Formats: sequence, C-alpha cells, structure tokens
Amino acid sequence: MKKLMMVFIAGAVIISGCCTVCDGPKDSGTTFAKDALAPFVENGQLPGAINVFYKDGVQETTCIGYADVAAKRPITMDDVFMQCSQTKGFCGVTIAILVEEGKLSLDDPVSKYLPEFKELWVLESNTNGVKRLVKAKNALTVRMVMNHTGGFPFEICAKQGNIKGGGWAGGAPLRQTAAIAAACPLLFEPGTKVQYSNTGIDIGAAIIEVITEQRWEDFLKERVLDPLGMASTSIKPTDKQLKTQVEMYDCVKDAPAKYRLQNDMQQRPYNGDNVFASAGAGLWTTANDQLKFYKMLMNLGVGENGVRILKEETVKEILAKTTRPKGMGGYSLGLSAPEEDKEDSWFGHGGAWGTNCMVNWHRKELKLWAVQLCGSPRPWDKERAAAEEKFFKYAIDRSGADAYTGRVK
Repeated sequence: MKKLMMVFIAGAVIISGCCTVCDGPKDSGTTFAKDALAPFVENGQLPGAINVFYKDGVQETTCIGYADVAAKRPITMDDVFMQCSQTKGFCGVTIAILVEEGKLSLDDPVSKYLPEFKELWVLESNTNGVKRLVKAKNALTVRMVMNHTGGFPFEICAKQGNIKGGGWAGGAPLRQTAAIAAACPLLFEPGTKVQYSNTGIDIGAAIIEVITEQRWEDFLKERVLDPLGMASTSIKPTDKQLKTQVEMYDCVKDAPAKYRLQNDMQQRPYNGDNVFASAGAGLWTTANDQLKFYKMLMNLGVGENGVRILKEETVKEILAKTTRPKGMGGYSLGLSAPEEDKEDSWFGHGGAWGTNCMVNWHRKELKLWAVQLCGSPRPWDKERAAAEEKFFKYAIDRSGADAYTGRVK
C-alpha cells in the first residue's frame, strides 16, 4: 500500500512539475502516458520520464518520477538533460539557414570551405593488419557529411570514451575535429554507403564556422535558440542549471535502475575546460526548450512565438524528407526523415540516453520522450507505444485551440 501511495504522490508531482510547459496548447485532459508509465516508476525500473503527445493544438504532458531518485527531486519540464544525438537536427537547421541565404549549396564540395578535404583516401582493405588505401574518386559534399554517407567513422580518435577528457563533447574543437577526420582514411567511397557518424555532422558545423566567421554554437544561439526563446539550451550548462540536471541511470533487468555518475562518452565536469562544441551530440536542453524547436519544425519553420526561422519549402525539401540517393534509407540534414514525404510521415531524431522527438507537419502532431537511461531492457516502451496510439486515435475536443501554432485563441 505504501508503494502504491508513492505512485499517487508522483502523480501529483507530475501535474505541478509540468505546469510550466508552454502557455499555448490546450490541455487534452487525458492521462494515457501517465497511466502506462506509473507501474514502472513504482517498481523503480524507470527513475523518471517526460512524455509529451501533441495533436492539432491539444497536448498531453506527463512528468513522472524523479530527476534525482536519491534526493527525491521530481522531474520537471525545466530540468536540463543531455540530448546527445538530437543535437544533429540543430546543426541541420543551421545548415538549412545558409542554404536559404545562398551562402551554401548541399552539393558544394567540403574542400571549398575546408581545403584539407581536397585529397581524401579510402580504406580498400585491411588484411592481417595491413591496410590498403586508394585515392577517393568522388568529391565529398556537404550533403554527404550531413546525411551519413560521407564515409566517416562514428567518432574520431580524440573523442573516444577511453580517453580522459574525450567523449562526444570533449577531445577537440570543431575545426580540429574536421582536420583530424580529413587526415584519416574514409571507410568507403563518399556517397556510396551509409555509416552513422557524429564526425560528419561536426564537419558540417566546421563549415558553418568558416562561412559565418562565428563559432557554430554562437551562430546557433543567434539564429535559432534566441529567436525561439530557448534560453536553457547550450553546449555548457551553468552550475545553476546543473542543480536541476536529470541524473543518469543504468537499466537493470527486473530490478530498479542503478545510478550512474557519468558515461565515458559524456564525461564530467559538464561545463569544464574539457568541453568543446559537438554538433553531433553536444547540446544540453530542457523539455520545454525541445518543444519550441520541434514545434518550429512541425509548423514548417515558424516557432510558437510566431518567429520564422526557415521558409516552409526549406523544411519540406531538405529537412522533412531524405537528402540521400534513392534506396539508401531516410535521413535529411541531421534528422531521421522518410524517403518519401507522405501524410503519415514523421521526422525528428533520438539521442543515446533515450531522448526522442518526432513530428508530423501534415497532421500537426508531435511526440516527445525524455529520459537519461543507459542500456536495456526498457520494458515500458511497449506500454508507452500503446499510450501513444490511444492518444492519437482519441477524439480530442480542440475548441479554442489554434492548430497551426498550438496557442489558445
């Protein structure tokens, strides 16, 4: 009975913790996600989670459990967390801005901006420790580095987790990361295969730095974060923000999740001198801030505050659908996207510790999930998927809601 009471207490926290979510959307009045997740919070397998379902101006927002289990600190929409690979979509938007302004073409050779990429080598074979390299035939383009067809490994040597000060946000600044990548052999001929790569996205950000003569994170702040009101999103969270950090845990089978001080790919201190910008996996944010970014994409370039970041056609053509050759899978500029954009198509991205957000611009729908969990199993995924299906099929009263911006009239 005592454990059951804890769930209801957590449920009360859910409501108070989520009241800071966007002022605009109308509350759906549903509790599909909360009901699905509560048993896993009760048994400790799920320390805490944030879930948002949005449909046509109406939103179900769930904050359940704890950001810090030991301290019994409830999780809220304003707690900071590392979004890992969701950072890639932010780089994609900054690339799209420069394409719109005519300062960049997706088919420009990378060497136009970073001369060290003019002559590249491809690993043809590796037999008994003997590597055979051949000169690359295809030009490496901006499109390729942004959609994982450039031939780069997941991370360069300086960003490996077994190096002190390494990891995704460590190791080296963007321009140095690009230079190291250019000196290493590609895994395949550019544009011929797919290899998921933080390195490629970092090269895209280095190109932005050359064109804008700004640090990538400064350009992102000036052109995306500040206009959308995303004041809690940055490469280096402040000490004050880290007091509200969603702590990291390891999934444990049939047992409560185990606290984890850090992951080797995300090393403490999180705002120290060892931290550099990583466009592939380096942004800290909050659920409230994430909603502002992804609703901008859902609304085809316009934020909930009415500020336009990109033109509609830009979002439709190079973000909401793949930029890869036909048959190579769906991925645009730092975003998972369909090969063909249809009414039931979603685009967005996930992150290593379990974060994810996808949007459908046709139906004005969004689904956001934020946790900080390493490994598996994740038994709640099936129940959450069922809750998602219930929400989007539910006949919601949206009277008084604006379907485009989600603001209450």
